[in-house]
Amino acid sequence: MSRPIALPGAGPGAKVSSVDEALALVRARGGRATAPRRVILDVLFSASWHMTAEEVAEAVQVRAPEVNISTVYRNLEDMQRLGVVVHTHLGHGPATYQLASVAHAHFLCEVCGATIEAPDDVFASLARTVKARLGFSIDPVHFAMLGRCAACRAHE
Repeated sequence: MSRPIALPGAGPGAKVSSVDEALALVRARGGRATAPRRVILDVLFSASWHMTAEEVAEAVQVRAPEVNISTVYRNLEDMQRLGVVVHTHLGHGPATYQLASVAHAHFLCEVCGATIEAPDDVFASLARTVKARLGFSIDPVHFAMLGRCAACRAHE
């Protein structure tokens, strides 16, 4: 399953709907289109959840057993630098990775561990306020916002 994505620096409204198109943008941003990178992007395009680097490596090794986990880590780091991939901290576990243009903020329940995906507009007002008052630009995708979900609050 492929999802169209827009990559930073690809021009206004640029959509990428295949690994080949994503690799073309990686090259345009100064990166290299390598075989391991192709497999990693294919894994991320087909993922239906946020994957840790180890999960990405496991999925890559099913498709390309010769690709070492250290290669996966280096490629994830480089593609993050290129703006193709982002990592997110969902609580105390390892960082998870996803395509940059489909990244979104999260709420994490401290009681039951439920993760709720937050629409972009939820943080828009906060982002404007913080920038206006403090001159600081927030990145709500990087860390999950901790709190309590409705079900856990009902039991307080």
